[in-house]
Amino acid sequence: MVLFIALQRFLRRISPWPPALHDFCVDSGGFTELQKHGRWRITAAQYVALIRRIRTQLGPDRMLWAAPQDYMCEEAVIRGGWFKGQHFVGTRELRGLKPGDPEQDLTTAVRIHQRLTVANALELRRLAPDIPFILVLQGNRFEDYKHCARLYTEAGIDLAAEPVIGLGSVCRRENTEEIAEIVDYFHGQGIKLHGFGVKTGGLGIYGDQLVSADSQAWSYGYRKRKIRLPQCTHQAKTCANCKEGALAWYRRICDTPPSWRQMTFDVPTAA
Repeated sequence: MVLFIALQRFLRRISPWPPALHDFCVDSGGFTELQKHGRWRITAAQYVALIRRIRTQLGPDRMLWAAPQDYMCEEAVIRGGWFKGQHFVGTRELRGLKPGDPEQDLTTAVRIHQRLTVANALELRRLAPDIPFILVLQGNRFEDYKHCARLYTEAGIDLAAEPVIGLGSVCRRENTEEIAEIVDYFHGQGIKLHGFGVKTGGLGIYGDQLVSADSQAWSYGYRKRKIRLPQCTHQAKTCANCKEGALAWYRRICDTPPSWRQMTFDVPTAA
C-alpha cells in the first residue's frame, strides 16, 4: 500500500518533514482548489518548488510521482453552485467570461479545462524534468476523455509508454458503469491508469484494470458511521485517520473478487 497525500496536508507544516518510511504519491489538491477558488492560485513554477521541497525532505526515492495542476471537468466544478451540500464557485473567470457574458455550453467549457490540463502537465515537465509528474486525462463524457488523449498525442506523447496516467473527474460521478466503459477503453489501449477518488463499488467493477487508485471512502465510512476498531489505542473517537482502519479497509477490498461485467469493444465499420 502506497501513501497518497494531498498537497494541502504538506502545506500545514512549516518545519521540515522527517524522511518518509514508506513510498508516497502527491495529489495536487486540484479539486479543492477549483471548488473553492475557481482557479489555481499558484503558478507552475511555484508548484514545482513546493513539490521539490517535499521530495527533498521526505526522500527522492520515496516519492513515486506527483499529480499536475489539472482542471476537473465535472459540471459542478465548471458551472458552480451547490452539489450534494458542497458549494462550488465555478470557473467563469478562468474561462475568460466577464460578468454578464452568457455561459458557454458544457463541451466548450470542458475543452478549455482539458487544454489547460495538458498545457500545465507539459509545463511542469519542462520546468522540472527530474520530478516524476504524471499526466492526467480529464473529461465529462466518454468522448471527452478520448479528446483529451488526442491532445497529448498531438503534443508528441505516447500515453501507453507512460508508467501511469491519472484518470480524473470520476470521484463525483454516480454512473459507475460509465466510468467502467472509460476504463475499459483506455485499458484496451495499453494505458496504465491510476483512478483518482474511486468509490468502493467502482473498485469492485473495474479495479482490476487499474494499476493503482486512491480513495477516501474508508475514512468517510468510519467517520460517518462513528466506527472505532476495538484493537486501536489512539484517543480519537473514530478510525477516520487511523492506520489500522485504513489497513482493514485495504484488506477487505483486496479480498473482494471483482464483479462480472460485459466488456466494451470498438467494432470496426465496413469500408
